Amino acid sequence: MYGKIFLLFTLSNFVVANVDDDFCDVNEKGGECGSKGSSLNLRYIFYDVNPPEGFNLRRDVYMRMAGFIKKLNQDVNSYLVLPPWSHLYHWQSDDIKGQTRLPWSTFFDIETLQSYAPVIEMRDFFETGIKMIDQVYVLQHFEDTFTSGNFEDRMKIEPCLAKIRYRRAGDAYEGYFWDFRNVTSKKVDCLSYHGPAVKLADVLKMSEARTIMFDHAEVALHDRFGDKEYWDARKSMKFAQHLIEEAENYQTKYLNWKRELHANPWPNAVRNATGGPYLAAHVRRKDFLYGHKKTVPSLDGVAKHIDRACERLGLDTVFVATDAPKEEKRELIKKLPKRKVFMYDPSEEVRAKWKDGGIAIIEQIICSNARYFIGTHESTYSFTIREEREIMGFEPKTTFQRFCGDEEKNCEPPTRRLIVH
Repeated sequence: MYGKIFLLFTLSNFVVANVDDDFCDVNEKGGECGSKGSSLNLRYIFYDVNPPEGFNLRRDVYMRMAGFIKKLNQDVNSYLVLPPWSHLYHWQSDDIKGQTRLPWSTFFDIETLQSYAPVIEMRDFFETGIKMIDQVYVLQHFEDTFTSGNFEDRMKIEPCLAKIRYRRAGDAYEGYFWDFRNVTSKKVDCLSYHGPAVKLADVLKMSEARTIMFDHAEVALHDRFGDKEYWDARKSMKFAQHLIEEAENYQTKYLNWKRELHANPWPNAVRNATGGPYLAAHVRRKDFLYGHKKTVPSLDGVAKHIDRACERLGLDTVFVATDAPKEEKRELIKKLPKRKVFMYDPSEEVRAKWKDGGIAIIEQIICSNARYFIGTHESTYSFTIREEREIMGFEPKTTFQRFCGDEEKNCEPPTRRLIVH
């Protein structure tokens, strides 16, 4: 379905410079510090997300922004600059160094992303010689959004409702720009906003800025959640090949997965995926034990659910992806004596290369390739696995299952958000 679409850069259009982390010092003045690309009929759009948000919410925000850029590019020559990945909350391995400013190619196939929308890595943007962001818009909800009942699309430059990450320093603004030191902006405004991301194009009509950043981009919504356009964007988010290969090697070695029998095309428009002969379970623990008490089962409950499903499906091999501490992992294995239970234990080389984010993706891929999947209620990690399985062509009955709380009386299965081709 996807042809390889490459973004072609004409070198004569760009002033190429050696750009390091301090690419625009706040004390620089005059024409040496500014947007050298402003004379071009080209716009670069940047964005960032509320710092505490996790990996999968950030993926979802990317889809909104990619849809915006795809539509914008019909009228305005523009690129979406991909924000590097840094210091996410769930990346808690103290012994893994360098979990900051990671390019998207660490986790995703860039050519497949580009098959949907014109995107470039931040490091590629640096090569343009552009040294300052012209305009930052910090998106915020209208103060009366959740009290007035007014959910019409609207936007307005207003005073900031909360402390922002930018401060005036001479002729520029400095602050947090993707963990790069001394990245600056000419102008910062707070934009009260309600509406889909594609409506951000209206902001650009009012501005001559060529480099524009939308901070707190999560405020902008999907245009139409779950339609064909949504799924086209989602299908473009194929994981990086090195992570797929690591997952497939593990599946082959431990889970009796065979490429010639169980591999599926990406995307697969036919529901003929069978998956490897194992059950996969995503067992969320840690903060979910407190924030989702009613729907998160005890380890006994998890084991009983897995056992019953394996018995019904005729499977004896189980793969578990979990954030549980080591003692809980050992306890769960003991509670499943009739099953061969596997949990991914990455090598030091994998940990050093692909970091916590890559390890989580490898586990997602393994879960996605299973014969049957059971997830955790209201977990975006489980939600992502279900979407992967939809794209790969699994029957919904093998995908949309979840664990139930020990005392949960009305345990409804997760909503079936089915793919639209």
